[in-house]
Amino acid sequence: MSLLEIENLRVTFDTETGPVHAVRGVSFSLGRERLGIVGESGSGKTITGRSVLRLIRPPGRIEADRMRFDGIDLTKASEKQMRALRGPRLAMVMQDPKYSLNPVMRVGAQLMEGLLRRDRLGRAEARKKAIAALEAVQIRDPERVMEAWPHELSGGMGQRVMIAMMLIPEPDLLIADEPTSALDVTVQAEVMAILDGLVRERGMGLIFISHDLRLVARFCDRVLVMYRGKIVEELAAGDLMEAKHPYTQGLLNCLPRIGGPRKPLPGLDRTGDWANA
Repeated sequence: MSLLEIENLRVTFDTETGPVHAVRGVSFSLGRERLGIVGESGSGKTITGRSVLRLIRPPGRIEADRMRFDGIDLTKASEKQMRALRGPRLAMVMQDPKYSLNPVMRVGAQLMEGLLRRDRLGRAEARKKAIAALEAVQIRDPERVMEAWPHELSGGMGQRVMIAMMLIPEPDLLIADEPTSALDVTVQAEVMAILDGLVRERGMGLIFISHDLRLVARFCDRVLVMYRGKIVEELAAGDLMEAKHPYTQGLLNCLPRIGGPRKPLPGLDRTGDWANA
């Protein structure tokens, strides 16, 4: 059974020079699996993810023939209903923790805020849950991190805190937007192992947005390739390196290879009919 069903999603931004179509007719479904979305910057990956949570604000407009989450019509849900879904059932890890964490609140206060306000827990119980969430993302000294300010955290630690914050309510669907882009390879592997374990243990659905095609091929079950707001190819993650679409092949050709020729990497060839579709 599909957890999320999207049919003909369109996101448009009205500007002084006319409408900008950021997402154009995107359709896909998601079960309790790991779905990767790849493509260049500006291809519509993040806008697609934010649309699921209805986080697009004017002058942006979301339209879809169908956008249902676990039987709930997201296109018709009121803002009050969406607030009830965000966090407890739908969550999104934003790209850079430096801009997602409040710089003037200690980490613990930010982790506990939803538990205190939304769930009406006492401070002792909220603190206990927050510490358990930090332990779940393999933070070794959660008590110290609870008292830390965001600027005192490394990039990897900040990203783990953001993942912990989104997982505290135990959502059914997690959207991770470039969760490893600012991390070194070792920390990246640790964060991916954490996400993998949480998806397997909790049975969540995961939408993993990334530029890293090799990482998506290793980690995800299926992959959507986006170009100029449209899905140009959908395939099993294990088949990504043998993709047939010229755009996907172009992305793969731009990847450096150990032992490959020492010459400039090729750019994308946008002369085909697909490029202006």
